[in-house]
Amino acid sequence: MPFVRISLRKGKSPDYLAALADAIQRALVKTFDVPEDDRFQAIHQHDENELIFDSSYLAGPRSGDFVYISITIGRPRTAEMKAALYRRLVDLLAQSPGLRPEDVMIVISTSAPEDWSFGNGIAQMTDPDWRLRAAGERS
Repeated sequence: MPFVRISLRKGKSPDYLAALADAIQRALVKTFDVPEDDRFQAIHQHDENELIFDSSYLAGPRSGDFVYISITIGRPRTAEMKAALYRRLVDLLAQSPGLRPEDVMIVISTSAPEDWSFGNGIAQMTDPDWRLRAAGERS
């Protein structure tokens, strides 16, 4: 149930954006045990003055192709799983769309199951009878 926000500067092609989003999903499936169809992503494109980053802080040098990836997860993952995600993701992004590892910043945030509603005003992760109630409301 990860939710991924992808931030980058404007100007990339739809194919580039699709490759970026697809690589992120593949990395999550491979390293975080995420089901393939559990995909929720938002791509935010910014003008140059709206995505501000240091070109060398703790990595780099970063270029104008810098991408910030924020991943909110429900179930906590181990430090080893997170490290595997970081490595796998930059490897996949280097393959397609050709993003340099120095230009990829990843931040993972963990939330509690009750922090998620996938629709219908129901906290599906903590409400064991949600399917029964939802079916009753449709009848």
